[in-house]
Amino acid sequence: MGIFLSLFIYLISYLPVILARDVTRVTIFVDATKTVATNDEHFICATMDWWPHDKCNYNHCPWGNSSVINLDLSHPLLANAIQAFQSLRIRIGGSLQDQVLYDVGDLKAPCHPFRKMKDGLFGFSKGCLHMQRWDELNQLFNRTGAIVSFGLNALHGRHNIRHNAWGGAWDSNNARDFLKYTISMGYQIDSWEYGNELSGRTSIGASVDAELYGKDLINLKNIINELYKNSSSKPTILAPGGFFDQEWYAKFLQVSGSNVVNGVTHHIYNLGPGFDSNLVSKILNPQRLSRVSETFGNLKQTIEKYGPWASAWVGESGGAYNSGGRHVSNTFVNSFWYLDQLGMSSKYNTKVYCRQTLVGGNYGLLNATTFIPNPDYYSALLWHRLMGKGVLSVATDGSSSLRSYAHCSKEREGITLLLINLSNQTDYVISVHNSMNMKLTVKGKDINRESSLSRDIKRAVSWVGSTASDGHLTREEYHLTPKDGYLQSQTMVLNGIPLQLADDEGIPKLDPVRVDVNSPIYITHLSIAFIVFPNFSARACVV
Repeated sequence: MGIFLSLFIYLISYLPVILARDVTRVTIFVDATKTVATNDEHFICATMDWWPHDKCNYNHCPWGNSSVINLDLSHPLLANAIQAFQSLRIRIGGSLQDQVLYDVGDLKAPCHPFRKMKDGLFGFSKGCLHMQRWDELNQLFNRTGAIVSFGLNALHGRHNIRHNAWGGAWDSNNARDFLKYTISMGYQIDSWEYGNELSGRTSIGASVDAELYGKDLINLKNIINELYKNSSSKPTILAPGGFFDQEWYAKFLQVSGSNVVNGVTHHIYNLGPGFDSNLVSKILNPQRLSRVSETFGNLKQTIEKYGPWASAWVGESGGAYNSGGRHVSNTFVNSFWYLDQLGMSSKYNTKVYCRQTLVGGNYGLLNATTFIPNPDYYSALLWHRLMGKGVLSVATDGSSSLRSYAHCSKEREGITLLLINLSNQTDYVISVHNSMNMKLTVKGKDINRESSLSRDIKRAVSWVGSTASDGHLTREEYHLTPKDGYLQSQTMVLNGIPLQLADDEGIPKLDPVRVDVNSPIYITHLSIAFIVFPNFSARACVV
């Protein structure tokens, strides 16, 4: 009863505002006869980075002890946050990965911690991963059920030849010894990624020629085949972990050839630099958010033409680069960008989306000091629990400020709809229809539209406080808003209740409100909602 009472009070308190604002009726059509794309079962992914505590941007050092090297792996909140996903995909990598040496085997170079170095890549020296630390990381992964992708150093043995171009042969010995140790310890690695942001004109810090890179991948594939020949499961290969450059990506796929690369990874930072004072307005600008769809589309076409055996991954995405936006990337407003990215990328057959970061920088899903979840953590968790693999086509007569995405529901019948209202002026009353028959059909019953807008608003409030009776069909709603209406709040509110850790530092329950399916959907300005229709007639979503 508490959750319904809280939401009732919340809606009633906003009712004068609701009545004073623009209220627009919108129809959304969902085609559930077929899927238009398919995600991986473990679509949600978060990264762990190598940045040391003295990585600073704009006179601010937001990383603290959140590196792969120094993160407190014993903190109960860290384990709880990962376990809540049951199987969270984690990608280990980042800018410094091509400077990491593995302290194992016949390593001929000294293995020291990262330190500031004026003429080093990204201002740092080479760093070291000791096997004791690798053991500790794998203990965490095994304990929490994490699915691990690890980014290998692709510059070892190479040297700078001009500007940011690097040449020479890749020295694979250190990587081979590292893989051998990993196998000998029984550590399960889902995929090995090769290099970070080395892709041609869009490279950051260093670049490698596409033909040379493609040949390296053949070498890496042979090493994996050799070392894992007696293993029950063989890791896949991800590449190139860079910003999309069509010519470079096409070339490396052609050179590496069929079935060498399994996941084609690219990075997204479409909001610009973290210091930009206009970050919030960029996030709330639908035209700005939609620009990146061209990248998703071009990558999809490139893979279909040159690497149809592979699938697209977003290997790293933090919205704003250089550690994210302070007081933006870790607040509620960032979920407008993040969830829109998840929905948009899904439509282009993206299999996995890795968020920068799990912890670290301003864009961490968890606070870098306390490990308390930031709002985007709950957005990721709700997506993971509610949105299934099958992506459905959606059409709407609403404005571009109302973003809508639909998937088959996860591990259950029906569909789940994600609604994102970017407007600060307009609230929406929404009716959802099955495009197969232009109306929502539920177990043979046709659901009629309300004729009066005032009746729509009244009914949107009237169901709060009780669930539908056993004889009625219901849907489930998860309404997300910022605490006290402040967009840059670090507290997310679900159905009127602020999300806070339990007394035992457990992740709070994310309970929906159940609504009579005859009721219209009401989504207020600057809010987000997941709507689950368990009884939606969906041929594409048979469990």
